[in-house]
Order: sequence, then C-alpha cells, then structure tokens
Amino acid sequence: MARQRSGAATREAIRAAAARLFRDHGFAGTSVRDIAARADIDPALVIRHFGSKELLFLETVRLTIDDEPLLDVPLDSLGRRFIEVLLDSGEDIRGVYLALLRGSGNPQIADRLSASHETAFVEPLRRRLPGADADVRARLAGALVGGLLYALWVVGDEHLIAVGRDELVSRYGALLQQLLTPVPTGTTGTPGATAPTSPRPTAAPRPRR
Repeated sequence: MARQRSGAATREAIRAAAARLFRDHGFAGTSVRDIAARADIDPALVIRHFGSKELLFLETVRLTIDDEPLLDVPLDSLGRRFIEVLLDSGEDIRGVYLALLRGSGNPQIADRLSASHETAFVEPLRRRLPGADADVRARLAGALVGGLLYALWVVGDEHLIAVGRDELVSRYGALLQQLLTPVPTGTTGTPGATAPTSPRPTAAPRPRR
C-alpha cells in the first residue's frame, strides 16, 4: 500500500527514485511503474507531479562537472587536469552520461544532452582559454574528450581500460593539451611543432677551365 505523504515529500520521493533508476537502467529501461514502485506511490502521482516520464527525466538527470579544479592549474597543465577530473569523477557522472546517451532518441532529451555538452565541457574550457579561436579549440577539445568517454563507458574497450588510469591521463592529457595551447600568432600547425625551414640556396657550379 502506498504511503501517505505531503505533496512536497511525494515529489521528492519521485525525484530520488527516478534519478537512481535512470542512472542504473537508462531512459528506455525505466517505466513510470518502476519509479512509482521504488517511491512506494501510485503511478498516477508520477504523472500528476511531473507531467510525463520525459519531463521527469529532464528534471532529475543533469550532467555537471565541478570545474573548480580546472581553474587552479596553469594553462600548460590543463589537458592533464581535465582528464584527471573526468576519470576521477565517480559513478554519478558516468551514470548520468549513459542515461542521457541512451535517451538521446527523444528530442527533448537530445536537447538536454546538447546543453549538457555545452555546460559541462565546452564552457569550462572556453573560460580558461586565451586567443580569438578559444571557442573552436574548446569545442574540438570537448569532441576529443567525448570520444574517450564513449570508448570507456559505452563501448567498454577492454584494451583501453587495461592501459590504466595514470597512462590514460598522461597520454590523453598530452593529446588534449595540443588543442588547448594557442598557436602563436603568425604560425600554423600543431603547437610545439617545428616550423619548416627553407632549403639553403645551392651554389652554382664553377665552370671548368
């Protein structure tokens, strides 16, 4: 039998139940009845308080990363630190990322995934980066990081996982740093790359006597 609760307590119970189920089973794998059963309420109350499963998902599942560690390091250490923050962020971030990804076929959830990418990855990086192309570099860096998360958390690449946290931080951090470091004005190419040198002029052969 469902418990008798106040409206505020019922809403909070629904939110807590939904947050856990969405993280564990994703959007498609969680039903309104599942949420109601976990919250010990009638399923009709879920719809009464939140309108739909989609709106409840958007209310409870948010991808946020504490960007304070990103503000405390020099720019030339930012790539390594960003990968450290992601890999050490715990199961909550992983669960939310997977829940959003699994529900991305829903237009409202796809919009939230796009917004989360902007606020959790692009914006913290853009605030730290100098240069006129900071926005482009932040977006390229976000795409690079997204590839790592997909390989680790969606594909579950066993060979990549076996590399270990420290080596991933070192190698992927260095790769990310290339995008974060601004290219000096008047040069092109990868930061740190050696500029091509012009060939020395060849002396004209001396005529034979």
